[in-house]
Amino acid sequence: MKVLKFGGSSVGTAERMKGVRDIVLKQPKPVLVVVSALQGITDQFEQLCQLASKHDEMYKNIIEEIRRRHTDHCAELISENKLTSVLTTVNSYIDELENIVKGIYLLEDITQKAHDRVAGYGELISSYILSSVLENAVFIDSRNLIRTDSNYGNAAVDFTVTNKQILKSIDPKTNKIYVAPGFIASDHDGFTTTLGRGGSDYSAAIYAAALDAEKLEIWTDVDGFMTADPRKVPKAFAIDALSYAEAMELSHFGAKVIYTPTIQPVYHKGIEIEVKNTFHPDKPGTVISDAPSTAGLALIKGVSSMDEIDLVTIQGPGMVGVKGISSRLFGALADNNINIILITQASSEYSISFAINPADTVNAIRAIVKEFEVEIQLRDAIKILVEKDLSIIAIVGERMKNTPGISATMFSALGRNGISVIATAQGSSELNISVVIKKASLRKALNVIHEGFFLSHYKELHLYVAGVGTVGGSLLRQIEKQQQKLLEQHRLKVNVVGITRSKKMILDPEGIDLGNYSALLEKGEPANIDKFIRSIREQNLRNSVFIDCTADEELAGKYMDVLNSYASIVTANKVAASSEYKRYSELKEAAKSKNVKFMFETNVGAGLPVISTINDLIRSGDRILKLEAVLSGTLNFIFNELSAEIPLSKAIQQAKEKGFSEPDPRIDLSGIDVIRKLLILAREAGYPLERADVDLHSFLPEECFKGTIDDFWKKVAKYDRQFEEKRKELVQKNMRWRFVASLEGCKGEVGLKEVSIDHPAYELVGSNNIILITTERYEEPMVIKGYGAGAEVTAAGVFADMIRIANL
Repeated sequence: MKVLKFGGSSVGTAERMKGVRDIVLKQPKPVLVVVSALQGITDQFEQLCQLASKHDEMYKNIIEEIRRRHTDHCAELISENKLTSVLTTVNSYIDELENIVKGIYLLEDITQKAHDRVAGYGELISSYILSSVLENAVFIDSRNLIRTDSNYGNAAVDFTVTNKQILKSIDPKTNKIYVAPGFIASDHDGFTTTLGRGGSDYSAAIYAAALDAEKLEIWTDVDGFMTADPRKVPKAFAIDALSYAEAMELSHFGAKVIYTPTIQPVYHKGIEIEVKNTFHPDKPGTVISDAPSTAGLALIKGVSSMDEIDLVTIQGPGMVGVKGISSRLFGALADNNINIILITQASSEYSISFAINPADTVNAIRAIVKEFEVEIQLRDAIKILVEKDLSIIAIVGERMKNTPGISATMFSALGRNGISVIATAQGSSELNISVVIKKASLRKALNVIHEGFFLSHYKELHLYVAGVGTVGGSLLRQIEKQQQKLLEQHRLKVNVVGITRSKKMILDPEGIDLGNYSALLEKGEPANIDKFIRSIREQNLRNSVFIDCTADEELAGKYMDVLNSYASIVTANKVAASSEYKRYSELKEAAKSKNVKFMFETNVGAGLPVISTINDLIRSGDRILKLEAVLSGTLNFIFNELSAEIPLSKAIQQAKEKGFSEPDPRIDLSGIDVIRKLLILAREAGYPLERADVDLHSFLPEECFKGTIDDFWKKVAKYDRQFEEKRKELVQKNMRWRFVASLEGCKGEVGLKEVSIDHPAYELVGSNNIILITTERYEEPMVIKGYGAGAEVTAAGVFADMIRIANL
């Protein structure tokens, strides 16, 4: 014989109840069906009791809504020849309910005993309707079979009496369908009691254990126990099998698939539980049995959470070495019916912390103060601390036992994403590890832990991109082109979840369609960089990366806000890293303290591996002694183009036309950009240089940089002949011009230099860059040379930094 339990969502509409009928009729007989109240009805009963106890006549409207809903069910489901009879019974139940509630209304008070009486009608009526839908089914009133004590609201079952009465009323050898209400029972005086919220599961288990059922099936609205709550972790999936212990742990820590006490009666009888989806009955569901399953590769079975708890800590010297403190503490809490969710104690015995439901906190503090009155008030030896707005996350699995690295995976996943652990607990059975964190971090924490254990075959990045000009646009095209390849070949899933430009922005935590981002931006909301950055913190997505493809000084000033949101930064914007050293240092330190990355490889040499090489040298114990570099692709292009036919002014014009220079070429010609790059390299090499530590030798007089751009073109042309004459002299000497940045010791220098044919920069073509690095190990300079300008190359460098973050 099997016992099937159907939850409120399974019978919430007439159409759904038809589905339940079809499932039941396919079962071999005999079969017992236990039913919850219609979805939402239990909440209406709660509202009914509150209104009536406050002498509010609005309770009558609730009664009529309850009547209408149940009679509508009957009208849709019951055949005409039975409808009148069924409606008569249903209305009689609701009339009884109305009379009880009217008494509560007149008294303006409600006892727990009366509350149980009211609350039980939901299951009573729904199960009766289902028994009428199932032809020839036998309706059984659980109040006549399940006997409890008189602890109304959460009654304890008298199994000796209950089992006898169940076996007396239900014959496992008959060919019948039995239908019974869940949740309700009665005490030894015949008064209605309830088994606690979720008690219909428990009722089904009580029946299954008494009847030695072959299986207990719990039919609900999900595919079984999930690896995590799918409302918080979209990538959660159904678990094939659990042991009783695993299921109890997951249920205790918030998995609402099954009511925790349900497992106990069937556990003692070794009866298998199967959790199934009423709306997808062909899906396999989750099987719970006494044999721990080791199927699959995951070391844990699931991640569960309790969304809101308070953490109470008692601490002080009055606890150290004193016997009986724990006994007194937890005895006082037990005497006041305070349920403890989690306990952790310092090995020094200086403190004990425990998690409780926030609704119990006031009573818990009152009980502790009363028990430890002497230690608290007279000796000042114990203090009580309460931390609110917290959550608990528990990872559960039989395979955790004696398996090293489980805790490391959990805590490193949290740490990498800036989530602080406030308290932790682990039993000696190693069946679960629980942590207490801030409630604001719950969703992110669940996702990073779930990814660490179940999705370790791929990693996911969430990108927020600022700037969609030449570099930003190129980057988005490269990401779109490489997304599938990254997932298939490198197990990296890249989601762009935010894009902003000067006037519009779009945010979508599910991911933006990069093939259509321009059109989406046009329809986006007005750009607001503060709101854009704030969304990083509010969306709280794991592995978040902010990418700056602008040259905006104001945006660079927001980097600390980004890092404080526990997001990494990849930037092509040189402003932050080349600003005053104090600011640069604070950003680097903030990234380190938040365990995120601040990466700016493309600030120097576009896509060339310059900064990463310097970092690697220093990490390996080497020391940078000297740097010499051609860092301006624009200036290198200009001086390579000079010839008898192409004077200086024309070469500058060509650089602008080809997109090598800024719209106003004076920005490049001033050498300021090269100084910024040298400052960045020097700082990464370990030298705390400021702008004042770099000498600039401009090759154009100051007057060229004053006035309008039109004034500039007129002024610079005056120097064409002068530069041509000097160029001819260089040709005669077999030398060339290079605009060189150099660092030696703590002094930097930037200016136009003449290099001979044996210099590595002599053959530097087009807009290429070259960097010569002299170190204690590399007395002969290490040379890095290549294309150092252009949107595609810079975007590729940003892309590479992004990949580095994923691989760290």
